[in-house]
Amino acid sequence: MMRIVNADELDIQREVSQGTEEQRRIVLDILDSVRREGDSAVRRYTEKFDGIKLASFLVTDEERRAGRAQLDPDVMSALEQAAENIRRYHEKQTRQSWWMTEDSGTILGQMIRPLRRVGIYVPGGTAAYPSSVLMNAIPAQVAGVEEIVMVTPPGKDGKLNPGVLAAADLLGINEIYKVGGAQAVAALAYGTETIERVDKITGPGNIFVALAKREVFGIVDIDMIAGPSEIVVLADDSADPEFVAADLLSQAEHDVMASAVLVTPSRQLAEQVRQEVEKQLAELPRKEIAGKSIEQYGAICVVENLEQGFDVVNRLAPEHLELLIERPLEQVGKVRNAGAVFLGEYSSEPIGDYFAGPNHVLPTNGTARFSSPLHVDDFIKKSSVIYYSGKDLAHNAGKIASLARMEGLEAHARAVEARLKRTRNRGI
Repeated sequence: MMRIVNADELDIQREVSQGTEEQRRIVLDILDSVRREGDSAVRRYTEKFDGIKLASFLVTDEERRAGRAQLDPDVMSALEQAAENIRRYHEKQTRQSWWMTEDSGTILGQMIRPLRRVGIYVPGGTAAYPSSVLMNAIPAQVAGVEEIVMVTPPGKDGKLNPGVLAAADLLGINEIYKVGGAQAVAALAYGTETIERVDKITGPGNIFVALAKREVFGIVDIDMIAGPSEIVVLADDSADPEFVAADLLSQAEHDVMASAVLVTPSRQLAEQVRQEVEKQLAELPRKEIAGKSIEQYGAICVVENLEQGFDVVNRLAPEHLELLIERPLEQVGKVRNAGAVFLGEYSSEPIGDYFAGPNHVLPTNGTARFSSPLHVDDFIKKSSVIYYSGKDLAHNAGKIASLARMEGLEAHARAVEARLKRTRNRGI
């Protein structure tokens, strides 16, 4: 049964999992072994953790095409449409290099360049998500990344999920390795005889994947350290209790640590949703997982009015936020902190997970206060460009040198002043 609390009683801080000391030690051992031993360590850990001894990690073209052939045609059609929607949305995020020229002849600018090589981690086994392939790879492709490599753990039969293979084949990702866990992260970060190192690693995974990504950050870039899924629904008495309950459970079924919260000024809606959650929960295939999530991390917060409701929402800074209120488009500007915002009764959160177009890789654990969804900018880098004119050097050298000497950096000052003589000789 979901607990009903007021705004002061609602826990708004969720601890970001750092893993146990034992888990961290295991990850550090794996990272070190793969860094030193390469493929042999990856092969050893794959046999240990995935229960399969592989002669080759690389997925063949035949395997990739076979995965696509196994998929139901209607599902394949849905994947194709989803990919088109996601690509069209992310194409709006592209940036261009720019230049500004001063009257003095100085040129300043910024060059935009895509990352060369990116690694996509895709969970395997029972938690196989073809949608994760689309959401991670498409913005990289739109950014112009030259090489996208995918890693995903194999089943005990040495095979990969057909949906994951179909999504990769759809996007033209042909470098796929049957490797998962911390050993996959290590291979991408350090490189092995088979797997060339990458510039960035994105994609979700279990606690060992998350800890490994944290450890290799700085050697390579990463997208984020994702926590359990979370949803907050802000609803008034115009909301349908059945819709609210269904959307709360859509996140609760992810993980026993997932968080589902309703914020509402309507005590009547709060009671109706609590009953509806129990009714729907009893019929869910994953009711054990969803039930534990609702009991441990679920809540219904009754507020005095919608203004207080928006205040609670902004303090929670949720991964997913639904506004099931009257005139949501008029009030969305009150949202300051949320990974993705869903407006109106037809914008159920799973629409964003799979199909609408915005990315479903979102900040969790309150990090929407300062973080953004995965986007095209995550796969580019920027270089500043300075072409300084002799006229500006002659005019500003003294100022630059004075700032350098203020900081005790004499060589900096002299490097600028060394050029002054040349500007004078040229009559600048």
